Amino acid sequence: MGEQAKLSGPDLRAGIDDGALTEAPLLGHAAGDAVLLVRRGAEVLAVGATCTHYSGPLAEGLIVDDTIRCPWHHACFDLRTGVAVRGPALNALPCYAVERSGGRIRVGARKPEAALAVPVAAPRTIVRTIAIVGAGAAGESAAETLRREGFAGELRVFGADAAPPVDRPNLSKDYLAGTAPEEWLPLRPDSFFAEQRIELALGTRVASIALEARQLTLADGRVVDWDALLLATGADPIQLTVPGADLPHVHTLRTLADSRAIIKRATGLKRDAGLNGATGLEGAKGARRAVVMGASFIGMEAAAALRARGLEVHVVAPDALPFARSLGPELGAFLRALHEEHGVVFHLGQTVTAIDEHAVTLSGGGALEAELVIVGIGVRPATALAEAAGLALDRGVVVDERQQTSAPGVYAAGDVARYPYAPTGERVRIEHWAVAQRMGRTAALNMLGRREAFTSAPFFWSAHYDAQISYVGHAESFDRIDVHGSITGRDATVAYRRAGKTLAVATMGRDRTSLDAELALESGDAAALEAFGRTR
Repeated sequence: MGEQAKLSGPDLRAGIDDGALTEAPLLGHAAGDAVLLVRRGAEVLAVGATCTHYSGPLAEGLIVDDTIRCPWHHACFDLRTGVAVRGPALNALPCYAVERSGGRIRVGARKPEAALAVPVAAPRTIVRTIAIVGAGAAGESAAETLRREGFAGELRVFGADAAPPVDRPNLSKDYLAGTAPEEWLPLRPDSFFAEQRIELALGTRVASIALEARQLTLADGRVVDWDALLLATGADPIQLTVPGADLPHVHTLRTLADSRAIIKRATGLKRDAGLNGATGLEGAKGARRAVVMGASFIGMEAAAALRARGLEVHVVAPDALPFARSLGPELGAFLRALHEEHGVVFHLGQTVTAIDEHAVTLSGGGALEAELVIVGIGVRPATALAEAAGLALDRGVVVDERQQTSAPGVYAAGDVARYPYAPTGERVRIEHWAVAQRMGRTAALNMLGRREAFTSAPFFWSAHYDAQISYVGHAESFDRIDVHGSITGRDATVAYRRAGKTLAVATMGRDRTSLDAELALESGDAAALEAFGRTR
């Protein structure tokens, strides 16, 4: 989803003096590829220098133990195998042979991609069939991890959505804005799942779970056996209940079908049901005015995307300031001003009380013309299956640090899971794409008996026109915010604290600072965390 990094630095095929490589990574090139040379103790490793997610520059990233983290979206790769060990990246980095002789270091040929591991099974039980309910970020990541780690049994993934696993963050960003083609959206080509022997059943709803019998019953009546089960059912958009909420120009934004429908209404163009379908005139003109309900991430990203398409956009929300509860008043005020500069009109402190074919009625008594209405008022975890099965719930499916639910052999990951968050000891439920991918991987490893705790700091990014915010950590509430740098200058660190403890850090234009904050949160380095928002 990006271009190869521009080649720079030394020709590593010709080699460099051994002493020229310090503890810092060295960017160079070999046979036309951008390559990063890294010293790890007595060993020298060479990997591709471009992140496989959105082509981030790994030379500007962070080395942690034997991994490297991307500065843009915090993907993480194993330096020895190239394997992506943290989302949002899926594909491995290329690895290269390294030759050392005569005081010189030379990069040799590109190594073959790592083969699948030796087939394994979880200890104390024979796992022949693993079922995954949900084909989103967590479910897809878990399936890939299971095969990559050598699970050789039956692997079945059930997705209620008819679309294959797609890059959902893009649905409210570049794809909705018209700057990213639909060909970018699938996480994997259709052939991938067949090649990996992953039985991907799309448009298939699971009706019930029988824990003792270890069976799933599908909506069409079929019964599926399982030895281990992952619930990755995600979350569902909160539906509007006012009069007119069911009109055809009123949309939520969660799935590829949702995004397609909004684009169709906004542009007057029609795309067929295929991912690569051509567009053509539908006859009706595109919408000129849109009302977005909700002033948080989905709503505001959608507002920016629709402005990019030339629509007049009004945002209606009960909040006094957008993002104030999640990002605080400083960033909230900046983002409001940024959207207003791009023509978005806010109607804050209000809600929509009714919708008709041409307008919405506001709680303050006014009305706004609207040919398109987007409802972004939040989501609820999809817990119905888990509740009916008798699993422990607490505003989500309760899991332990290894993603296991209250039933042995049953795991949950992603937006539906409430898990123990190490920095505070609280149980949290996080609705971030990269977190869901990482949780899916951890659940998969534990299905194979690895006994690994989920310790990754939550991370998300949000793009608004030419400004991008990176956020690590989790702060459901805070009593102090410290800002270092200039928010209006798009060069700032914002630290969120409660009772003197740093809970989260947001940055703009400071990618390396965001990586450092992620590491400090994961290691519990209170002294390092104290500096964010104050001296850095």
